[in-house]
Amino acid sequence: MDELISEFRKFIIGKSFRLHSISEEMASFKSSPEKWSKKEIIGHLIDSASNNHQRFIRACFKDDLVFPGYNQDNWVKLQNYQAANWDMLIDLWSNFNLQIAHCIENLPEEIKTRKVKNHNFHEIAWQPIPKEEPSTLGYFIVDYIGHLKYHINRIFSE
Repeated sequence: MDELISEFRKFIIGKSFRLHSISEEMASFKSSPEKWSKKEIIGHLIDSASNNHQRFIRACFKDDLVFPGYNQDNWVKLQNYQAANWDMLIDLWSNFNLQIAHCIENLPEEIKTRKVKNHNFHEIAWQPIPKEEPSTLGYFIVDYIGHLKYHINRIFSE
């Protein structure tokens, strides 16, 4: 997990510099009304960071891995990321995820590797796993990082 977190930090820092090179105008561009702009994608990743940071910490104080979900489209719309300052969004996203990396490093290894039968990763994970298959917080952490990388790489492929 240490190597994963080190690589995650490098990814966040490197992509943050690249994101800052995108103009406010390009960050606001929407290819269609139902698709997210780059600003809204970063906003979604801030919401994901907020929710998952709490999930990672709460996992240390409970016997299961069942966490509340959230409606990502409603969260993005309600917070109107489209009207937010692009540089501020990038800095918030970057700093929040560097804090999450620090948090993950400091979670007890036995919490990250503990297999639990009761989880809802079939509902809330980016790459869902069957409800009846035991899982770990470590799986969910890797899933979170995969989800983040997917969206950031999507920004640069458009």
